[in-house]
This record gives sequence, C-alpha cells and structure tokens, in this order.
Amino acid sequence: MTGEIRLATARVGDLAAVMRVMDAAFEPAYGEAWSGAQLLTLFALPSARVCLAWDGEQVCGFSAARIAGPESELLLLAVDPHFRGRGIGALLLKDWQAWAAGEGAEDYFLEMRADNDAVHLYEQSGFSECGRRTAYYRGNDGMVRDAITMRRSGDGGTAN
Repeated sequence: MTGEIRLATARVGDLAAVMRVMDAAFEPAYGEAWSGAQLLTLFALPSARVCLAWDGEQVCGFSAARIAGPESELLLLAVDPHFRGRGIGALLLKDWQAWAAGEGAEDYFLEMRADNDAVHLYEQSGFSECGRRTAYYRGNDGMVRDAITMRRSGDGGTAN
C-alpha cells in the first residue's frame, strides 16, 4: 500500500479489476454483488460512470453511478476489505457527487440494505434516510431485509 489514492474513470478493459474488488467487498450471503454482464451495461450508457480508486498499480475500490435529469443515483460503492479505514469510500463518494454536479445533478440518491454498516459513511457525508422498502432484499442466506433510500441535496442539505 503506497498510501496515495488516485481516482480515475474506469474503461471496459478495467472490468476484471472491478470484479476483483466486487468479489472481495460484497459478502455473498447478501446477494448484492453485480455480475460482469450487469456492469458492462453501465459502460455503454453515456449517463453512467464507473470510477476506480487506485493504490499504486492496484485497484482498491470503485463506485458506479448514473444521472437521470437533475438527480444522480449511486448504484454501487465498494472498497476491498484490505484497504478499508483509509477514507477511500469517502473519496469515491465525493468524486461521484463532483462528477454528477458537473453533469447537472442537483440531488443525490442511493439505496442500500438497512443493516449495512456503510450507512455511517453516508450519514457523515450529509445523506439522510428518505424512504424505506420493507422486506425488499432477499439474501442468499434466506434472510429478508429492508432497503433504505438516502438523499442528499446538491446544496448540502438533506431535505426529506
């Protein structure tokens, strides 16, 4: 680990590196990881972006987001467990919002499993819960979990 994290827009040729982080970061019991085919669809969309976090020559995290009018949605955010605790998730989150703002977004949304520890990162970044879907996620472990939608307005507020 070099300590300096570099962010860059991913290309189709980076798919294997994204999938390595996905496989390391997403617990299989929850069934939340995307397939390579699902990720490939994002590379074809002009309104979507996958961003990589690099530590030296190693991809250590990524985000995937899309724009829909004045809104942007964070689809995925993952950091390899070996690199957690270094602020990489926060860097990716800020990068997503900066990119989306540059594309005209005014509001930022994400949806996640209600018992996901990442909620703390999002709350510290100004997001607040604005909706809940009861029993939305059915994991590979047979458990059913709520989904929460979180929002942050472009002015930094968290209006519900």
